[in-house]
Amino acid sequence: MKSEILKQLRERGDYISGQELCRHFGVSRTAIWKAIQRLEEEGYEIRAVRNKGYLLVDTCDIMTKTEIESCIRGSFGREVEYHETIDSTNTRAKLLAEEGAAWGTLVVSDCQKAGRGRRGRAWVSPSGKNVFMSLILRPDIHPASASMLTLVVALAVYDGIKKATGLDTGIKWPNDIVSNGKKVCGILTEMSAEPEGIHYVVAGIGINVNMEEFPEEVSQTATSLFLETGKTVRRSRLIAAIMEAFEQYYEEFMSQGDLSGLISVYNNHMANMGKEVRVLESAGEYTGKALGINEKGELLVEVPGGEVRHVISGEVSVRGIYGYV
Repeated sequence: MKSEILKQLRERGDYISGQELCRHFGVSRTAIWKAIQRLEEEGYEIRAVRNKGYLLVDTCDIMTKTEIESCIRGSFGREVEYHETIDSTNTRAKLLAEEGAAWGTLVVSDCQKAGRGRRGRAWVSPSGKNVFMSLILRPDIHPASASMLTLVVALAVYDGIKKATGLDTGIKWPNDIVSNGKKVCGILTEMSAEPEGIHYVVAGIGINVNMEEFPEEVSQTATSLFLETGKTVRRSRLIAAIMEAFEQYYEEFMSQGDLSGLISVYNNHMANMGKEVRVLESAGEYTGKALGINEKGELLVEVPGGEVRHVISGEVSVRGIYGYV
């Protein structure tokens, strides 16, 4: 009930009487008062005025299960498991999925000790600054199509960042969000499947949110939303904005069975669109011009001579000729 009371206080934006809350939730005034007390213990500033009721002073960057659930509006993320510290939200989400957790379950942590990206790269994860979350999906699609979900998640992160901060970022195919040539977010999608179908997919998202500085070894390639905007970002609202955007993109993806309905919007946001890129793969490397994606999420690269090659996510690493993007 805490998260629902918090949602009511936030949506009202003004005083709401204890009596009205009692009627809405069908509980006693004492139950409402105790819930308000617990919210205050979690760090919320709530003003209580006789004959007026309760007013939420909504200014803090609080990260709790109650806070996140109170911000969620759609189906994804309604069930939240929150940790102050965890080894990896993806590892935890996979365990929950194995145990039968419902699709749309969201694992969030304030601090991540053993985060990783593609190819096992470590992710710098201090406390109280960033967003680490993993979403459990159970899509009825062929396992070969699962890699496209990384691109769907990237679109949602782009939209969520834009809504929460106003910042216009770019998507570096296939799984990074960048700003001014530096990485602000990484996406790691993992799957459990058999040849005939998918058991579950876990989409992990790590976002540099309120980081004010980075270690020297990554300062040339990493940035944060704070550094890009000069403003502290409410992480719970960012999470909710991403989940809301993801629901729309996911529905479009599932209705088509591929990315045919999302090609134009993805290409519009792709950071390396129209740029020369270097494709690194096991057989060697080559350079060409990035033409965007196709309905399968493959990157189309035009090489000298006019041939267009299809680059498959997970098989190669794409780097821009100039800088990170």
